[in-house]
Amino acid sequence: MADKIPQILVAWDVPNNIKTLVTTRQGGCSQTPFDSFNLAEHVGDDNADVQENRQKLNENLPSAPIWLNQVHSNVVVEAQSTDTLINADGSYTSQSKVVSVVMTADCLPVLITNRQGSAVAAVHAGWRGLASGIIEQGVKEIIATSQCQANDIRVWLGPAIGAAAFEVGDEVKQIFLQQVAPTEQSDVSACFIASQNQHKWLADIYQLARLRLASIGVENCSGGTYCTYEDDELFYSYRRDGQTGRMASMIWMNS
Repeated sequence: MADKIPQILVAWDVPNNIKTLVTTRQGGCSQTPFDSFNLAEHVGDDNADVQENRQKLNENLPSAPIWLNQVHSNVVVEAQSTDTLINADGSYTSQSKVVSVVMTADCLPVLITNRQGSAVAAVHAGWRGLASGIIEQGVKEIIATSQCQANDIRVWLGPAIGAAAFEVGDEVKQIFLQQVAPTEQSDVSACFIASQNQHKWLADIYQLARLRLASIGVENCSGGTYCTYEDDELFYSYRRDGQTGRMASMIWMNS
């Protein structure tokens, strides 16, 4: 019997064959500042502890997840076992029991499927990936793979940094404004509230993601209620702590 690990409840309107597992920072063996369920090999944690945490994770999954080398791109690849880490920020599959995964510690993890339950994807959306279309690319792969429509898509927004803590510069706001038509700029602008610091803004990454989804006809979007920065018991936060671990958000099909 697998040792159950602490996880976030994913509440969304999807078929019963769609399964998810979203970890917290709790339940592992990593030491401070990675305490305790760090799953990332690239952050300076003791590798033996990371591998023990990953083994514990694998016991709760139908197969080992397909890890990626995340580089803040808009690249989404098919989830396939490989001996080398692929540079990408999302993966998709239509194969049963293949686990797509992304790691985060403030960036937005996005889980995607369709109402038919015939394909899944996980993408990693920091502001750079979000601005370059990583979420749209994930949706595109699901639609192409499963021959479904945009209104069939179901999306869940996982734990990310909240709007009250995500300070960005003028240049970030301008990038998002320049990507939309003038008629849509007020909606995008509303995602940026002036900070107390000059030329800085507090950005709502959740709402920015919802706007990107709506622009391609995806309206069924759940989640987006956590703040990784504010909850140091449940979540790692790079903005808050600097050197820290990573949580993982996973999705797969049981059949």
